[in-house]
Amino acid sequence: MTILSRVVLSSVLLVGLFHVNVPADGGFSNLSDPVTITKVKVLFSDHGPVVLLQAEGKTIPIFVDFTVALSIHGALTGEKLIRPLSHDLMHTILETFGGRVTQTIITLKEGTYYGSLTVAVRDEVKLFDSRSSDSIALAIHFKAPIVVGRDLLNSAGRVLGQSKAEDL
Repeated sequence: MTILSRVVLSSVLLVGLFHVNVPADGGFSNLSDPVTITKVKVLFSDHGPVVLLQAEGKTIPIFVDFTVALSIHGALTGEKLIRPLSHDLMHTILETFGGRVTQTIITLKEGTYYGSLTVAVRDEVKLFDSRSSDSIALAIHFKAPIVVGRDLLNSAGRVLGQSKAEDL
């Protein structure tokens, strides 16, 4: 299979994933008092890689797998790996077809974080259900806002002091 065939196949699969129209409010209808995350950090803790979403003096920790942690860290720092990771590939495919991530909304349901990724391609805007970590990674690759509800920030957000976690 040629590279062009792979790109076309990937784009067809990508277009086939568009499954939800975005509400007029951009997906905020189910979000109480939206708060935009102002800083994202990736750390390695005793429990594995963790992404820290920070806003208003509070931090929401989300544990992720090592590959996603590398992808987010690379997007934050501009460091490139020798080979592209999945989020790098999706970023390239979307940009090639004139698309971009415009925002992601992170929610918590029954102890699991979810991502709601908003993607614009030309004149269409679609909303995708995703893992929070993938949604965060793609938002960072596109420098798009990461949004949480104030209720999530207040319930899951912590004021952090010094910890044993180390930067990746």
